[in-house]
Amino acid sequence: MDGYPGVTGGDSTQQQERHYYLLSELQTLVKGLPSSFQQRLSYNTLSDLALALIDGTVYEIVQGLLDIQHLTEKNLYNQRQKLHCEHQALKQDLARKHKDALQSCKSHNLVTEILTSLLTEWYCSMLLKIVAEMDQKVIDQQNTLEKAGVPGFYITTNPQELTMQMNLLELMLKLQQKESQSGLL
Repeated sequence: MDGYPGVTGGDSTQQQERHYYLLSELQTLVKGLPSSFQQRLSYNTLSDLALALIDGTVYEIVQGLLDIQHLTEKNLYNQRQKLHCEHQALKQDLARKHKDALQSCKSHNLVTEILTSLLTEWYCSMLLKIVAEMDQKVIDQQNTLEKAGVPGFYITTNPQELTMQMNLLELMLKLQQKESQSGLL
């Protein structure tokens, strides 16, 4: 089975052998998933997935999306850390100013409570922006894989469907790793 990489339209026997190989490997890998997901991955779905994987293009797309995701996660994590530090510094500054104000004026509590509330709202809104950016990345990935013709991928926010898509990605990554280790890719 050495001739699989780059199988494109030429030898239909070779393509068929590669399809059966990929299908067999996917069927084996699916056994490692929870039974509720195994039941949802029909023979036809696995066969269509194997067809999509034949020439290796989908592996390249998935790897590119994974690289982008890792960079985005790192960037967003750094943004969150920066926001957290800014939030802590502002809270400490507010507490110091509150303490100073208390010594000079007893009616300052209401203003301090309002400022604390605004600071908390600002921090929460910034965190929500980070979550929204990650959600957008998921939509971008779903859209890319759907356009590439990968079965099971379409834009959804349904948690069960997202989990199914994550399981499909895991299957593809495991299969890619197995093929790389055996020298097929």
